[in-house]
Amino acid sequence: MSPSRRTEPDRPVPFALFRIDERLIHGQVIAGWGSRLQLDFYVVVDDRLARSAWEQEIWASALGGATTVDFLSVAEAVRRFEELDGRRERGVLLTRDPATMRALAERGCLDGRAVNVGGLHAAPGRRKVLDYVYVSAGELEDLRRIGRRCSVAALDVPTARAVALRDLVLR
Repeated sequence: MSPSRRTEPDRPVPFALFRIDERLIHGQVIAGWGSRLQLDFYVVVDDRLARSAWEQEIWASALGGATTVDFLSVAEAVRRFEELDGRRERGVLLTRDPATMRALAERGCLDGRAVNVGGLHAAPGRRKVLDYVYVSAGELEDLRRIGRRCSVAALDVPTARAVALRDLVLR
């Protein structure tokens, strides 16, 4: 997954990155992806987090006020997707889990895009497929279903080699 090119000034810039990462906003996303892609805004899609102003404040503090962040439910993200994707700034859309990204994909938000699986860690019921990706059977099915609408690859940092969905499934 290479960074998207900036478009002409009069045309909107689409989301530069769609990423599944349990840690949401953290150093790897901010320093690694953010600086490489020159991100101007973050959108976190998480139904529980969208209802908690207190938790939003904690997560937003990781950005240090350097950029903006919106915390949206799946329904609100779907409703506002065209507006958010049409901004002139470069953004990233983050979900904590494959099920949330699948919900966006199945509502047509990700057609023809690329989804980055960046961090799903060891937990009961999950099996290791990469050092930074552990999935349950249900999560693997979510990734397959996302893959019907767009490309899916695991990539922890921008300089690493991407591992395509078909290779994740075979591991």
